[in-house]
Amino acid sequence: MGVGVGAAAAADLPARMAPVPYVAPVPVFTWTGAYFGVNAGASFDQNTPFHLYDGNGLTLANTSLGTIRPEHFHNSDSGFTAGGQVGYNYQFTGFGSGLFGPNSGFVVGAEADASYIDGGTSGTYTGLNAAGTTSATNTFRSGIDFLGTVRGRVGYGFDRLLVYGTGGFAYGDAFQSAALYTAGNPSLMRYFGSHSGIQTGYTYGGGVEYALPTASFLNVFHSSAVTIKAEYLRYDLGHANFAADGLTTTTAYAIRSKTEGDIARVGLNYKF
Repeated sequence: MGVGVGAAAAADLPARMAPVPYVAPVPVFTWTGAYFGVNAGASFDQNTPFHLYDGNGLTLANTSLGTIRPEHFHNSDSGFTAGGQVGYNYQFTGFGSGLFGPNSGFVVGAEADASYIDGGTSGTYTGLNAAGTTSATNTFRSGIDFLGTVRGRVGYGFDRLLVYGTGGFAYGDAFQSAALYTAGNPSLMRYFGSHSGIQTGYTYGGGVEYALPTASFLNVFHSSAVTIKAEYLRYDLGHANFAADGLTTTTAYAIRSKTEGDIARVGLNYKF
């Protein structure tokens, strides 16, 4: 009797089960945070149009010298670019509703960068006098040594993939020169002028950025904070004005040039 009651009581006791192991929740990736990184790529369509005017401010098409000196001339160049960037992103998750709701990927940010540009080219225009009997050589050189930008960024993050547009302020160290030679004597320079210095303007473009998995060989920090990006920028640094003074005469030419171009590059960022 006692044995039966004891067995029945034991059957009513709760079964002993192995404890369930704790599994930490997978963190949700966010683009919010400061970052810094490096970039490299190509600078192309570096375009510098030169426009020439005589001492009276007339375009050369309206003067008798329009056949010897060009009314306008274009230099175009391409090269290598490399630099670095710093920035900050903010992702609107869990703020309001709709676009800014809990599942929002809307991202805004700001970025500043500076890049060396391997650029600089010369072009030559050979013109004839009105009779077509005497020629003159004209050489134009232009380029840009570095480019910096301060831009805003607006995009949308699809988890680890960010698609964005960007635009803002641009500045660069640009140079231009013109050497105009004597008609009938291509070795004798008659006019020369140059300009160099910081020019400012604007830039715009867009790109894509991806946060690397921790197993990627590029993710040297083995964290979710390493990102790679590819972007395109168009820059315009405005106009520069300078004079090509006469070396053998008191007359001069007024020259107006413009500096603009494109950059396509890839980058690697570490996000705090």
